[in-house]
Amino acid sequence: MIIDVLVAEIGSTTTIVNAFNINPTNPVFLGRGVSNTTVDSDVNEGLQLAIEDLSYTLGVNKISYNEMFASSSAAGGLRVTVHGLVYEMTVRASQEAALNAGANIHLVTANKITNIDIEKIAKINPNIIIVAGGTDFGEKETAIYNLKKLIENNFNVPIIYAGNIENHSKIIKLFEKHKKSNLLKIVENVYPRVDLLNILPLRKLIYETFEENIIHAKGMKNIFSIVNQKIMPTPGSVMESTMILREKIGNLITIDVGGATTDIHSVANPSDDFKEYLEGEPLLKRTVEGDLGVFINHKNVVKLAKKEYIMTKMGINSYEFDELLANYSYIPQNKHQKQLVFELTKKCVELGLDRHVGDLKRVFTSSGQKIIPEGKDLTQVENIILTGGALINLHDTESIIYDYIRKHPTKMLPSKSVNIYRDHDYIMASVGVLSLKYPEIALKLLLKSLRIG
Repeated sequence: MIIDVLVAEIGSTTTIVNAFNINPTNPVFLGRGVSNTTVDSDVNEGLQLAIEDLSYTLGVNKISYNEMFASSSAAGGLRVTVHGLVYEMTVRASQEAALNAGANIHLVTANKITNIDIEKIAKINPNIIIVAGGTDFGEKETAIYNLKKLIENNFNVPIIYAGNIENHSKIIKLFEKHKKSNLLKIVENVYPRVDLLNILPLRKLIYETFEENIIHAKGMKNIFSIVNQKIMPTPGSVMESTMILREKIGNLITIDVGGATTDIHSVANPSDDFKEYLEGEPLLKRTVEGDLGVFINHKNVVKLAKKEYIMTKMGINSYEFDELLANYSYIPQNKHQKQLVFELTKKCVELGLDRHVGDLKRVFTSSGQKIIPEGKDLTQVENIILTGGALINLHDTESIIYDYIRKHPTKMLPSKSVNIYRDHDYIMASVGVLSLKYPEIALKLLLKSLRIG
């Protein structure tokens, strides 16, 4: 069987291969193959096993394909540290760009890097270090100091500079002097002037740097030879899908509850009422909750949700609950297992939204009480997308969202009538990769998966 495009998602534990017919008028998702990721030997082995599983699923003896694309988090994801001048300005802008590109932010510092910061960076062992600071033609010294500090401590990883453009020539000479020019990448200022975020150039460079320097899983070089475009971070590809959907259906949120993390992506402008208060708030926002997951982090979520509360909701006693946890599986098989995963998913969504969405704060001033918005305004969101195994496979997960909106009147949330769609085919990550070359086809596939149109 000849398939137009295969898209591989090479994760830390699982490798997925999705097959697509990309006929421009009627593109089709054909099916999925799955295997364990063979990180300890050669990730290509797991990829081939996933393709064999796809053959079995499609009922054919052999598969050939015209193109293959890939995303990856096989080396533990994309670890990034961010260092800027003022937290609410350049640091935050750099952080947003890195998160939107699919990075996991392990350290954020403002002002000059200290020796304690250096120790933390060494312990993190980041894949990329981002240095920013200063609007264009503004403050210059902090970024130079930070870069010198990083060079002196011999961090042998790519360093991206996304700060004041006045520093470019000086930084190039600095890296040449220390014979580290191969580590330096320079991009447009991520915060060129007050209240202007310029995150897309940095986001694009992070993608490129990810493929060039990051993926150290055994055998990944073999993957490079068979794919037809750059390998991108898997979470970044979900944001790509969210962005192209927004152009078609309007402002939206994508909620992705996984085994280890809960990621929330939003693309939305603030309401006219709040614009003046929220200058500098990004159009695109992604938050990653590394402590919220329904498999690897399920014990932590049980603790956050409170064991007694879950037991009451499920109508079971302590002994029955402990038995459930002892036999916990990320693929629930019976009624009680499904109830438990539902409650854990609900807690992941609630806490993820708590941390992602802005609030209306009550402030008392000399002229009386005022309501001031703070954080991301999602009141103009018209659509919410649910993805991740739990949200798309469990019954009535839409109720989690409606219940959250009802119970949080001071959060800047969509209205109770917001449209909620499931990623039925579970393809948002794959289609995000596909969209880099075939944006119109990717959009059609996404609309089909959401059962729109």
